Amino acid sequence: MCGRFAMNEDVDDLIRDFVAAGGRAGDWRPSYSIAPTDPAPIVREWQPTDAESPTREVTLAKWDWPQPAGQPRRGPIINARMEKLDQRFWVGAFSNARCIVPMLGYYEWTGEKGDKQPHFIHGDGLLAAAGVSWATKEADGEWSRVFAVVTREARDASGDVHDRMPAFLEPDSWATWLNPQSITAENPAESAANRATLIEMLDRTSTAVAATLHTRAVDRRVNSVRAIDPQDSTLVDPVET
Repeated sequence: MCGRFAMNEDVDDLIRDFVAAGGRAGDWRPSYSIAPTDPAPIVREWQPTDAESPTREVTLAKWDWPQPAGQPRRGPIINARMEKLDQRFWVGAFSNARCIVPMLGYYEWTGEKGDKQPHFIHGDGLLAAAGVSWATKEADGEWSRVFAVVTREARDASGDVHDRMPAFLEPDSWATWLNPQSITAENPAESAANRATLIEMLDRTSTAVAATLHTRAVDRRVNSVRAIDPQDSTLVDPVET
């Protein structure tokens, strides 16, 4: 997955689609060009201390993950590889703070630098990408929520465009993925088994969704994040190449 996606629904629609109790997505407006470090709506569950069951909500989060301690700042960390979810860097968020990133579709590019052709990869409706989320303290001392999209080896038409793709969830797997109860147990072997089971589920459901995806070429103006209007729905219209 290269690093741009579209999400064309508003908060009320997302609350309805994901059967969420409410939302804290502020002034979110549907966007056809969500880029790294942009805010985007995610779906997450958390367990209130005074309630028996978890709360599912739609909230805004920044598409950017905290850099590893002691390492120089490079580009934004926006994707978490599915095959590395149970390893040290991602294991805490994977075990305790999973989310769904709703998408209309995502972009990939082909061609040489300076002459790249954008492609829009989409399904027949709203897609639910697996994600991980975290609360992080910003430089000004304020707390904010961030997320990363889980990716996997491509299993769809985008394999001809790019070798990786988001790992998508089917509706019957949403509750399992969003469950806020930690999958880390006192017994390390049990923790490892829990993580392996969840990764196997994600592999299965993302493979099934991948078979339903379609790819189309779109206008090259998509190439310039700064020069386009992200609310312009024609960004995802097909073009002939």
